Amino acid sequence: MRISKKAEYALRALFALAQARPDRPFPIQDLSQRENIPIKFLEQILLSLRREGLLESKRGVGGGYLLARPATDITVGEVIRLLDGPLAPVACAASGTNEKCTCRDERTCPLRLAMTEVASAMSALLDDLSLRDAVDRVPAGARFTFEI
Repeated sequence: MRISKKAEYALRALFALAQARPDRPFPIQDLSQRENIPIKFLEQILLSLRREGLLESKRGVGGGYLLARPATDITVGEVIRLLDGPLAPVACAASGTNEKCTCRDERTCPLRLAMTEVASAMSALLDDLSLRDAVDRVPAGARFTFEI
């Protein structure tokens, strides 16, 4: 499975915010520059994440974005689903989808059955991986710190 550029950029921005001080907004210009994400695209992504309740924003001098919930409470799976939809290599393997399998019998379709297992394993892994868990995997000396 491959995630979209939008989901990739969202995760990179969220990882940066998870490493920043939780009490200080992170200016979008700094986030764009640090993560090398086009600012117009980043604005759209951050607005989507704010609407979905993952981010808060502060306007004006000293403004920017903050995580709306602790980094331990936001999972990589949640972010990808918000932006890309179900986590499944083929549409008919996604749970809760209305999309029909294109083979003759979906109950015995080897592709659907195999990809359903893949989707379940991928979901379990990504739903268990919080932003904090991912950030903590980065060696301590290489972690980003943001100071105003």
